[in-house]
Amino acid sequence: MKKYVLVGTGHRGIQTYIRPILEEYQDCAEIAAVCDINGKRARFVSTYLGHEIPAYTDFDQMMKDHKPDVVIVTTKDCFHEEYIVKALEYGCDVITEKPMTTTAEMCASILEAEKRTGHKVTVTFNYRFMPIFAQIKEFVASGKLGDVLSVHFEWILDTTHGAAYFRRWHSQRKNSGSLVVHKSTHHFDLINWILDDIPVKVNAFGSRRFYGHTREERGANCRTCAYKDSCEFYYDLAKDEQGFYKGLYIDCEDEDGYIRDRCLFSDDIDIEDSLSVNVQYGKGTSMSYSLTTHSPYEGWRMVFNGVNGRLEVTAFENVVVDKQEIFRFYDRDGRCVDYDLRNVKRRVGGHGGSDTSLRDNLFRGYTSDPLGQMADTRAGALSIGVGIAANKSMAEGRSVCLSEFLGDYFPELKK
Repeated sequence: MKKYVLVGTGHRGIQTYIRPILEEYQDCAEIAAVCDINGKRARFVSTYLGHEIPAYTDFDQMMKDHKPDVVIVTTKDCFHEEYIVKALEYGCDVITEKPMTTTAEMCASILEAEKRTGHKVTVTFNYRFMPIFAQIKEFVASGKLGDVLSVHFEWILDTTHGAAYFRRWHSQRKNSGSLVVHKSTHHFDLINWILDDIPVKVNAFGSRRFYGHTREERGANCRTCAYKDSCEFYYDLAKDEQGFYKGLYIDCEDEDGYIRDRCLFSDDIDIEDSLSVNVQYGKGTSMSYSLTTHSPYEGWRMVFNGVNGRLEVTAFENVVVDKQEIFRFYDRDGRCVDYDLRNVKRRVGGHGGSDTSLRDNLFRGYTSDPLGQMADTRAGALSIGVGIAANKSMAEGRSVCLSEFLGDYFPELKK
């Protein structure tokens, strides 16, 4: 039985970790306490889940009182480093949400603290556990493609999911590092993992032309907006029947001023809503990547061009198509093979069941990991490294090598 504490009691912290520990992993895990800079939000956990969980606003006091084995970090991205380093120095292992952190300096701080303390940080890349991505990993590793020459990867968010990032704290670069760090770290990690290779050089372009100050009919937030009856993006934060968002956010606003339904067209938004990133890999593979946050539908497309053929994988969401998922291989003899994904084993739960599979490994432990799905600080650093380099590339108008800021920790980047 391991003792856990959690810092950052937002939606992700409660639904992905606290609730499952209480309801599914009581035999092997104990949630001893929670912490949040917003005391009301921290205390809401006990009320909402019906368990008496000690709530703190002082992280150090929580650590001294409960002496946990593991700290789970689900705060704003910009605070990950602070709590990861403190937890390591208290003698704990750490589970952190992606991205591991948001800047090169904070990444270095985590890597140094892990090495210095001898304790372990696990970065929760749940997408590695989605069956379709595991199948891509297995296919590429099988050698059927041969050496991978290039990758084309497009991720598409609609104006429900995509817009959500621009309502919340993610919309400010100081909090999230922008979506090329916060969101795309998932995607960069997938390609790093599938290729079993390291990204070495990045060139990027981005723009903000859909969200932000693109219209005059706007307000501070949806609930108080004079245009809410005519705005197609009006969002009713209090509409959930169980009062979860009201209790977690609306009722806590007076304590820290965090507004969960901010206007999508605010002047404060300073992140890109369209991104294009080129990445060069150590073994010679190149990747072209794009992120769109304002599409009519959701989905993604991965293409791997190999010496022996071409693998195309497409997934659609929120749109009527003949097939929701397409897994297709074209060989050099003119044949096309469609793989039937209907029999792929899937699990119930968030992110297509991947959250459940990840949690089983986190809390019940694992004896083998044949696909390397569990991720460490190396994976965390190399995935955000692409995003950090992309931000630097956009700001300075040049190609950026990851060795400029990660070379001291990963010498292979200098080769």
